Amino acid sequence: MLSYLHGFHAGNFADVQKHGAQALALRMLQAKPAGIACFDTHAGSALYDLRSERSQKTAEAEQGIRKLWAAGPSSLGEDWQPLVNVLADINQGGSALDQYPGSPEWFRRFRRPQDSLTTFELHPTEGRHLADWAGRDKVRVFREDGLSGLLRQLPPPLPRLLVLIDPSYEVKSDYGAVADTLARAWRKCRHGVYLVWYPILTSGLEQTLKQAVVNGPVTRVLSSEIHLKCPPDRGMTGSGMLVVNPPWGFDERLAAMLAEVSGEECLNVSATMDWLVPE
Repeated sequence: MLSYLHGFHAGNFADVQKHGAQALALRMLQAKPAGIACFDTHAGSALYDLRSERSQKTAEAEQGIRKLWAAGPSSLGEDWQPLVNVLADINQGGSALDQYPGSPEWFRRFRRPQDSLTTFELHPTEGRHLADWAGRDKVRVFREDGLSGLLRQLPPPLPRLLVLIDPSYEVKSDYGAVADTLARAWRKCRHGVYLVWYPILTSGLEQTLKQAVVNGPVTRVLSSEIHLKCPPDRGMTGSGMLVVNPPWGFDERLAAMLAEVSGEECLNVSATMDWLVPE
């Protein structure tokens, strides 16, 4: 199925968690000079207009990134500042937050000359937007399934690896496919850092993914979840991230970041952090 378009959901509370974790992991890995091969398996359009009809139809950014933006940088800790600076730059320093970066743009903004970026997008419209965005910026774009594409590209030529896996999960088989891809990718590159996003649903389908990871070969898996304090009766009630091989101290720093944005004046969520699979 290819009905999912992230433009309806760009900048929502799940994006705040996901992109906060993504930027933190990348910046922590960059404490060492060796190059990092970055992979984005479901890259989408890379940039989103929060004034668009799609975004305004759901208004999810209003309870996500726009609430964080309205809180102001002074209310946020040091690890949020690089993200706030990127948002200010993309929006040309204005007070309004109209443009929001998707995961490939976050990668590009923090990438160093020695780092590489490879993206995948199967949706034809999203894939065209992604290719136009990439242009000549030395970003590899593959218009194919990102799970199988990732496995073909591993291990990378660079010494270190950071992977973001975040499908839409619009079909139930995605949960098992992600767990299987993670296990196979880990066997190919056991030192890599893997970020796996998943929705937390009233149906509890995300437990399929989590249990498959617990039963699989992958070790050292951190689980970060945020739960809406006023969840809907149907659909997504929270957002989760599995982080394989997180950098030392990542858990404490991400927990602190999420605690800063969990109050009613911002995301109105509760946050939890635990080891799904220990070392």
